[in-house]
Amino acid sequence: MSLLGCQLNIVLVEPEIPPNTGNVARLCAATNSKLHLIEPLGFELTDKHLKRAGMDYWQHVEWRKWSSWLDFSQNIEKKNRLWLVESIGKVRYSDAKFAKGDYLVFGRETLGLPESLCVEAGDRCLRIPMLNADARSLNLSNCVSIVLYEALSQLGFDGEV
Repeated sequence: MSLLGCQLNIVLVEPEIPPNTGNVARLCAATNSKLHLIEPLGFELTDKHLKRAGMDYWQHVEWRKWSSWLDFSQNIEKKNRLWLVESIGKVRYSDAKFAKGDYLVFGRETLGLPESLCVEAGDRCLRIPMLNADARSLNLSNCVSIVLYEALSQLGFDGEV
């Protein structure tokens, strides 16, 4: 089954590293997902590294920049759920039950999401398990890929357009 009309939303809260955001934009283009960037950004949107990582995919990405978390959270459709992804998440990402229109929210590369947001999210704060306790974290764009493809898989994505 094709998911051409089955859009998910990827939210990057205060991303800091241009190549990560560019890679996520490329992923969004490939999966027909909408990208939301929440300021402040750690780079200019004209940054050459951002463009290079996103390659020539930016024109295929539906995206929006928000001035703050408050601006974003007050203006999105309330019928769609927010799933926050953070190491302190209570629920394993693969145990979540995703739906069309859901928002997958990821934090800054250096600090992640504010703990208060994760506490407020409760069972909608997800974690990606890691086998090595000495590894601090996974790369942001890898995390987005892992959770996004799990959500797409649950929604019946088979890779055909």
